[in-house]
Amino acid sequence: MDSHSQRSARATSRLTRAWRFTRVATHFARAASIAGVAYPLMSPTRKRLALQRWSAQLMRHLAANLTVHGEPPQHNGTPFMLVANHVSWLDIFAINAAVPTRFVAKAEVRGWPLVGWLCVKADTLFIERERRRDLARLDDVISHALRNAAGMAVFLEGTTTDGTTVLPFHSSLLRPAQAADAPVFPVAIRYRRNDGSICTEAAYDGDKTAYDTLRNMLTQHEFHVDLHFLPPLATAGKPRKELAREVRELIVRRLDP
Repeated sequence: MDSHSQRSARATSRLTRAWRFTRVATHFARAASIAGVAYPLMSPTRKRLALQRWSAQLMRHLAANLTVHGEPPQHNGTPFMLVANHVSWLDIFAINAAVPTRFVAKAEVRGWPLVGWLCVKADTLFIERERRRDLARLDDVISHALRNAAGMAVFLEGTTTDGTTVLPFHSSLLRPAQAADAPVFPVAIRYRRNDGSICTEAAYDGDKTAYDTLRNMLTQHEFHVDLHFLPPLATAGKPRKELAREVRELIVRRLDP
C-alpha cells in the first residue's frame, strides 16, 4: 500500500468530519456575532485576549495540537515584528493563539467568505504587492502602529507553500521595523502528522481553496502545529535585504536543522 493509500485508510470517518465541520462553522458564526457588536467596543487588551481565546478554541475544534517553542514576545509597551514562513490560512490563527497580533495579509484574503470579514474586524492590513502605492501606504500604517508600541506579523514569502520548503523573502515590509527600531522575531511554522511527516493537508497552496484546505485538515484524526519563536534580531543599521536573508536562514535552519 502506498503512502497516499495508507493516509486514506487512516482518514477520519464522514460522520467525524461532518461533526467537526459543524463545530468549526458554529465557531466562526459565533465570532461573527461578537465581531459585529462587542468586539469594536473592547479595549485593546480585551481584544487581544478575546482573539487569543477564540484562535485557541479553533485549533482544538480542528484537532490541531499547538506546541509553542521558545519565547513569544509580549505586549509590554515595546514594539515588535513577527516574520514567519507561510503554509496555511491557519498560520494566522495558530500565531494568534500564542501571541495575538495584527497581521499583514494578501488582498485576496479580504474576499474570503466570513474569514475575510473577521480578519477586517481584527484590524488585519491587506496588501496588493504588485502596486507600489499600496506598499507605500502600508509602510506608513505599519510604522504608525510600531511607533505606538504595537506588534505586527508579516509573511515575507508573498505566497504559501506546502510546508516542505521556504521561498525567498521579500524585504520591503521590513522597512517600518527598521524605522521604528523594532526587533524582528523569526517564527518557524511546521505542520506534522502523528508519524512526524509533514502534514501537507494543512497547506493552502497551489490551486486549493480555503475550503479545500479545511476539508483536508478534517480528514486527520489529529495533527500538530509547531511554532518556533526564535530569538529576536536587531534591525537598526542592517541592510534590509541582508536582514530578510538572515531571518529566512534562521527559519530554514530550525525547520531543517
